[in-house]
Amino acid sequence: MLSACYTCRRRHVECQMTQPPCKKCQKAGLECLQKRPLRWVDGPAFRNRMRTSQAHHMDQGSALNKPHHKVSSRHEAGLAAPTLEAIAPFGRNGQSTNSQDGGHSSIHISISPSLKDPSFDSLDDESLYYLNYYSRCVCKLFVMFDSQRNPLRQLIPAALANPVLTASVMAISARHMANGQQIYCERQDGDHATRFQAHPDGLMYKQKAIRGLIQALSDPVPKSRDVLVLSAFILIFLDLLESGRDQWKSHLGGIKQLVHDMHTAGTSQNLEAIIEGMREFILGQIYLIETLGATFSGRKVLSGADMSLAAPLQMSIDRAYIGCPEYLLSAVRFFSAARDRLADPRHLDTPETYSLLQSVTSVLNSTDLFDCYRWANQTLRVSSLTPSTQNVQSLEHLAQAYKSAILIYGWRICDALTGNNTPLSDLVTGLVHEVHILRRDKALFKCILWPLFIAGLESEDQTRRSQVREFLDSFWFETKCINVINAVTILERFWVDPLEVEDASSGWIFRMGQVGGDWLLI
Repeated sequence: MLSACYTCRRRHVECQMTQPPCKKCQKAGLECLQKRPLRWVDGPAFRNRMRTSQAHHMDQGSALNKPHHKVSSRHEAGLAAPTLEAIAPFGRNGQSTNSQDGGHSSIHISISPSLKDPSFDSLDDESLYYLNYYSRCVCKLFVMFDSQRNPLRQLIPAALANPVLTASVMAISARHMANGQQIYCERQDGDHATRFQAHPDGLMYKQKAIRGLIQALSDPVPKSRDVLVLSAFILIFLDLLESGRDQWKSHLGGIKQLVHDMHTAGTSQNLEAIIEGMREFILGQIYLIETLGATFSGRKVLSGADMSLAAPLQMSIDRAYIGCPEYLLSAVRFFSAARDRLADPRHLDTPETYSLLQSVTSVLNSTDLFDCYRWANQTLRVSSLTPSTQNVQSLEHLAQAYKSAILIYGWRICDALTGNNTPLSDLVTGLVHEVHILRRDKALFKCILWPLFIAGLESEDQTRRSQVREFLDSFWFETKCINVINAVTILERFWVDPLEVEDASSGWIFRMGQVGGDWLLI
């Protein structure tokens, strides 16, 4: 048996190391270090925190005009600066030979193109550090299965050529790192947190990205609208890391307007291959974000026949975010549109109500007949992933989780029409069971926040609520997205006093849009 790992020794917890990474580090979302990481030494007098004159003049040039004191602060934290030697080599299949999960004590990252590419020469150490972290730790969060075809990683060359896109990428990288350090610092000595600069860096990069977007949009000489769409799209994911409240909706509206303008003006010609390949990915994910975001939004989000509805949704699981089947997404859109009609101040008359009820019932029946196993088989058949029995079963469980959650959502809208209180405990039990199974699959577990939140809203007994809370805690450790923390806060408000909601069984379909903002819980 291996000796206790350095991370557990540093945290003063018992470590039963069987193989790296140990279970304690995995559960806590920390990097399992076997020995103390190397410290960056700028000069001989590092023990008393002094820096030689050479150290003070290092890294004067910065691609993003960054002050050099941020670099030294990172070195004080004991983080190895990324160098050519620190980059994990590629194996025969193009994958990194370094298989450890993301941490922040050392960064070993594979980036395509190679760091020897001249386009990286303009980056200072700190920018390269965040870019490395983005490639290794952030890109994998927003696709179902990570691969060299990950579109978020493939946009790196385009980011290096555009300062607005660069700032967006750096912002999401720094923010995710800061969220991870929040967990890590809770388990360390008090002054450890003061050594990190990821949080202020993230705010600074975000400010640069938003300012750059505003300037580019107001420029009389139009720049590449596709690059601006990419930048705003990254900012939606950034909002998930920050809160999942409100800002995503502004970015979504801006993206839809940009895409509409591009189609109207016919500016889609002669795009770089990277950007052209990103367009289909973005349109598909915007459709998904718009659809699921509308379920917990107090103001109308869904648009009519626009670019998102025209987006092809033939799913490739290494180029898709959540993995909810297209047909089920269309059912969600229908149910949300029905809810919006019910919430309209103009009351529906009897014929309208009856017609809407018939339509809702019809969509509920067709959703119930959706074949998750068949969808999983078809999806794997057109993907680059080997269609093994295990992969088919995992995708089937994911689809079944969404199917159960969408049926619950649809039934509560039906109840709002009829005044009934349909018992849905079997659906909720089945949904929680699917989440429990998916918890073993890290790649797919990060896709289930929306159905898990629906299960929480419908949980009535303390045992079920504790189980949902445990799943949400695991989701936070896996993703470091603060929108899940806000999801827990919202659920606790519903759990404390659900009777304050009129018609409590179905009231959450309306009240969710009144709980402090418009929420994107995906």
